[in-house]
Amino acid sequence: MTELAFVVPLLMACFTNPSNWSLNRQPQFSTKLKVASKPQQQLGQFQKLNISQIVSDKNDASGNGGRYVRIHDFSEMEPFEFTSMWELQKILVQNHLERLVGVDSQQLSPDSQFLTSIESNYCSTTVKTDAVGDVLDMDETGKGRDCIIMLQHQPVYTLGTGSDTRYVKMDEEKLQSLGIQLVRIERGGEVTYHGPGQLTVYPIVDLRGYKKDIHWYMRALEEAIIIALENVGVKDAVRENDATGVWVNNKKVAALGVKVRRWVTMHGLAVNVDNRALGNFEGIVPCGLIGRDVGCVNDFLDKPVSVGEFARHLRSALQEVFEIECIS
Repeated sequence: MTELAFVVPLLMACFTNPSNWSLNRQPQFSTKLKVASKPQQQLGQFQKLNISQIVSDKNDASGNGGRYVRIHDFSEMEPFEFTSMWELQKILVQNHLERLVGVDSQQLSPDSQFLTSIESNYCSTTVKTDAVGDVLDMDETGKGRDCIIMLQHQPVYTLGTGSDTRYVKMDEEKLQSLGIQLVRIERGGEVTYHGPGQLTVYPIVDLRGYKKDIHWYMRALEEAIIIALENVGVKDAVRENDATGVWVNNKKVAALGVKVRRWVTMHGLAVNVDNRALGNFEGIVPCGLIGRDVGCVNDFLDKPVSVGEFARHLRSALQEVFEIECIS
């Protein structure tokens, strides 16, 4: 089988032609862990996995069938420069692809994408001065295993491969004066923003262990966000009929999109938690959506939460949706 390569528009993903959008669409409300009635995954539906406990000596050296996934939560650290984390994702994806050599061409069964119980107990004894080194050190104990990275970024606008620069309202000189990077990367979709106050999450996972369906994966990420929002007290989070992301009171608070290579994912989702995340959206037309507003989680809470607090709720929700156990 030839290599599968999918590109789904990344954070704030959307149709690139604004004229295709109705600004008065009625939102489609999401029910927590809603099960679709049709076999084919649709845009606004989520299908619960219902995975039985897997017990396999081949897939888990301990024989306990655990679905352990390493999570690297840097959400309370200083914001990270974008390109370093982009390069880290590429390394982690490549490690997965090396694990999958021969799986398609020789019809071999892949080694487990989940940590064994022994690997899940590993903690580095080396004090790392950088998060990239910490992630790579942990990855050596279970190379090519699923992992999730949570962090905040330094201010950056990212463009997909075909993004239209007219949606960036500032010239290079203005961007430099504000300290905002402009980076074109290998994803679909139009321009978006990452920065302090926004939780960005990069799941590097092999969909073979979940559901080999890109639409399902996008809906699963949305479902986890909706659950986390509900758990911090935001009760009106919804999907829209024909748009990725999560909305509250007609404001987009979370955006997502992925690139998938041989069913291994990179990039992920971003949730605007506090109002620091909002100001620099004024410098762009997010994903080319003219006339739509962005918001943050704390807009809808009497008692605000920090990015780190929301990250803990999202971690719990990801465990629920993907039926995994996240190991720090």
